[in-house]
Amino acid sequence: MSLPNPAELISQMATRLKAHLEHRGISEPRYIGIRTGGVWVAQALLDELGSDAPLGTLDVSFYRDDFSQNGLHPQVRPSALPFEIEGQHLVLIDDVLMSGRTIRAALNELFDYGRPASVTLVCLLDLDAGELPIRPNVVGATLSLAAHERVKLSGPSPLVLELQDFDL
Repeated sequence: MSLPNPAELISQMATRLKAHLEHRGISEPRYIGIRTGGVWVAQALLDELGSDAPLGTLDVSFYRDDFSQNGLHPQVRPSALPFEIEGQHLVLIDDVLMSGRTIRAALNELFDYGRPASVTLVCLLDLDAGELPIRPNVVGATLSLAAHERVKLSGPSPLVLELQDFDL
C-alpha cells in the first residue's frame, strides 16, 4: 500500500476546512493541535491557510482512559491554550484517528477549560477503526490497514507518512 502525500492532503484539508467554517458561519476559530503529530498538522494547515492565528496545544496524557494501565509517557508536557475556550469555536486537529480515545480525552480536557460554542474535528488520516462513535468533520484521507500495519507521522517539516509492518 502506498500512503498519500501529506503536503497534498494538507492542501485539500485547508480547502475543505475553509468551506466547512464558512458554511457554519465561523469567521475566527481557535486552532488547537493535539501533541505531537496534531500540532505538526495544525501548523502546516495554518501555513497553508495563510493564517497567523495563535495555535493552542493539548497533551491529553492525563485524560486518557488507559493512563492507569500505561502510566506516564516520559515526554508529557503541559497543554498551552493562549485563548479562552468558553464560547469559542474550536478547530481540534490530530494526525491519525484510530480508536477515537485520544479525541475523547481531548474533549474532556477542553471542557475542563470551559464550554466551547462548537468543536470542528480535523484529522490528517482516519483509519476507520473507531471504537468510539467519533468522526472528523474534515479529513485528509481514510485508510484501511491490516491488523499488523501502523502509520507513523514524522515532522514537523516536512511531514512524512511511513507505513510500518509489525508482522515482519
